[in-house]
Amino acid sequence: MTTTDAVPALRLEEITADNLDAALGIRVRPGQEHAVAPVVKSLAEAYVHPGVAWPRLIVDGDRPVGFLMAFFDIDWHLDGSVIRSGLWRLNIAAGEQGRGYGRYAVGRVAAEIRRRGGTRMHVSWHPGPDGPEGFYLGLGFRTDGETSGDQTVGVLELADGAAR
Repeated sequence: MTTTDAVPALRLEEITADNLDAALGIRVRPGQEHAVAPVVKSLAEAYVHPGVAWPRLIVDGDRPVGFLMAFFDIDWHLDGSVIRSGLWRLNIAAGEQGRGYGRYAVGRVAAEIRRRGGTRMHVSWHPGPDGPEGFYLGLGFRTDGETSGDQTVGVLELADGAAR
C-alpha cells in the first residue's frame, strides 16, 4: 500500500461480516452498562428497523474503539408532525474513553445529518452523576425539559457549525 492509499487513522466503518465480531466486542466501562444498550441490542434493532438505523464501528488505525448508531428523518410522534435525526447509541470502549472518540463520533453524525439536509441533531441520555450529560452539554447540546421515557432529550443546532 502506498501512502496515498493509506486508510485514514480515525474513521467510521459500516458493520459487515468482516468487522461484526469487533463491533460485538465493544464494551463500555463497568458501571456504565445501565446508561447505554450493548452493541448486540443495537444491531438487532438495526436489523428490525432497516432504513432507519445507521450502525457504524469507530476505528482508529486497525483498532475498533467504539460503536455508534444514528437515525435519520424518523417520524418522532408517529403522525408526521415532528421529523428528527440524531444519535441513537454511542458506545466507546472502556479503555478508549477520554481520547476524543466520542467527540469524533458526534461530529461525524452531525456531518451526515447536514449532508442529508438536516439542521438539528437529537440525542437522549440517562440523567445522573454517572451518565453522559456533561459530555453532551459540553458539545453544545441543549435541553428544554423534553424527555423520552426516563431519558433526557438534547438538541444541537447544526446551522451554526456546531459539532464539527
